[in-house]
Amino acid sequence: MAVRPPGPVGVRIVWWRDTRAGRTCGRAGRETMPGGGEWGPASREGRAMDGGRSGDHGRDRPGGTGTVEQPNLVAPVDVPALSVRFWVLVVATGVLAGLAGAALMALLHAVAHLTYSYRSGSFLAAVEQAGAPRRVVALAVAGAVAGGGWWLLRWWTGPGGSEVSVALWRDAGRLPLRRSLGTAVLSVVIVGMGASLGREAAPRLAGAALASRLSDWARIDTAHRRLLAACGAGAGMACVYNVPLGGALLTLEVMLGVLSLRLALPALAASCIATAVSWTVLPTGPTYRLPDVPLSASLAVFAVLLGPLAGLAAVGWVRMIRIAHAHRPTGWRLHVAPLLVFTAVGALAVPYPQLLGNGKDIVQLSLGGLLAAPTLVALLFLKPIATAGSLGSGASGGLFTPTVATGALLGSLAGLGWTHLWPGPAAGFAVIGAAAVLAAAMQAPVAAVVLMLELTRTVDALMVPLLLAVTGAMLVSGRLDTPSIYSVRLPAQ
Repeated sequence: MAVRPPGPVGVRIVWWRDTRAGRTCGRAGRETMPGGGEWGPASREGRAMDGGRSGDHGRDRPGGTGTVEQPNLVAPVDVPALSVRFWVLVVATGVLAGLAGAALMALLHAVAHLTYSYRSGSFLAAVEQAGAPRRVVALAVAGAVAGGGWWLLRWWTGPGGSEVSVALWRDAGRLPLRRSLGTAVLSVVIVGMGASLGREAAPRLAGAALASRLSDWARIDTAHRRLLAACGAGAGMACVYNVPLGGALLTLEVMLGVLSLRLALPALAASCIATAVSWTVLPTGPTYRLPDVPLSASLAVFAVLLGPLAGLAAVGWVRMIRIAHAHRPTGWRLHVAPLLVFTAVGALAVPYPQLLGNGKDIVQLSLGGLLAAPTLVALLFLKPIATAGSLGSGASGGLFTPTVATGALLGSLAGLGWTHLWPGPAAGFAVIGAAAVLAAAMQAPVAAVVLMLELTRTVDALMVPLLLAVTGAMLVSGRLDTPSIYSVRLPAQ
């Protein structure tokens, strides 16, 4: 099934009546994919992933009288058959992404320990114990490291980009290895020091860059390179959050823009291998721990009402990221802007230490219903500003957990009011809000639902409310023609 890829493109569906089979058939029309190439042609004999041969793959001949397409086997025509050599590269990508993710998380832990004497458990507890002056100084130093570090990195590696989205959609999956690994290390360092950015950007970038280097070594074509780089990025995400299925769906729905069985297999393989490799170092439990959430009609009705509101919040969040990214500093300002912005975030962290870090502790507190209404309002306003400001200062970091945190805060705040009308579990409100905002912000409803279920290891009671809220959020964001938080960071052409 063809899904709209990130960016201002669409899918044209061509329908026809097969009189021999007695049914109506449909097929995705021709569409330009980001970075070049085309999605499948709108002909009944279009190529699938069989190297361009129009054989009988994905077809059924009932009674030998007609043909019926199998849409989930239809993939972009510029991705030929997956050879044994490509599968070897997929396995190697999974192993390297898992090792890189584990190493980067070990570095993150070491930096947090040096900065705040963090050992284990809640990062917020270590930040609070460190005291207010140390928070301000730590963020000021992080800003100096960010500005000076990226200038040195550009001087050392020369020109070139290190954004996964740009590489996949504009540069045929090519990423410079030294520049990308250096950016990943620098990103992890500043997040460990308390920058209000996500930690997932570093392992995603490292996984994609290693896959790109494997592609150079194997001399594979552009289509295979792009696919392998996307698998590497998804594997990097999967291993650090312990979400193998969510990482694979992120590869397909967000980075490739296609849900196809033939593309799903390498994405699943790379993510599962990377996650298994990372288990040698990283925890194997859920990222967020929930109390028992029973089945509740209150949650279902709440989800229907919250979905459109979450969609509007996601639209505002995406536009904020677009503005921040458009005003990133250049030249000498790159030295000054991170120092000023990070110091300001450190000052805000004196009354609100929850602002520091990627937002994981905000989500956990929201799930436990441990934040009062005034704190929820303040954090819902300040956390997106701190993250967008940090990104706009020129720093490199992720947006995944800050987006989840924003949604959890919105859900918790709305849930406080809802409980006066119809009581429900606080954890359910937070998860519903997080999933809805994440889906609309990433423009990836399936990946968002699966990611939240994997992050919390809960399914039964929350499945229907999650789907209802995500549907409402996607309808609103789609109506407002909102791109994803990844595509708005693409440079203008």
